[in-house]
Amino acid sequence: MTDTTSDATVVIYSTPTCAFCRTEKQWLESLGVSYVSRDIEEDEGAQDELLAKLDGNFQGVPTTFIGDEVIVGFDRPKLQAALAANKLVAA
Repeated sequence: MTDTTSDATVVIYSTPTCAFCRTEKQWLESLGVSYVSRDIEEDEGAQDELLAKLDGNFQGVPTTFIGDEVIVGFDRPKLQAALAANKLVAA
């Protein structure tokens, strides 16, 4: 049996109108992965936080942080690999 416990946090920076953001959140929920959602349109602090983390190099939403990894867009293979690497899901 694979250990699927981790201290890594999943943080998704998104907007309310982003279909890929909604899809990613639904997918994570279907996997049983907890996440923190930060709305960069409604929360100026979230936008500033994201820009600071990316050194101003914002590329789009969703932007997801899993542990030390940053994934831009709903890239399921990259997200799956990062979740597995951080022991948030079975490999």
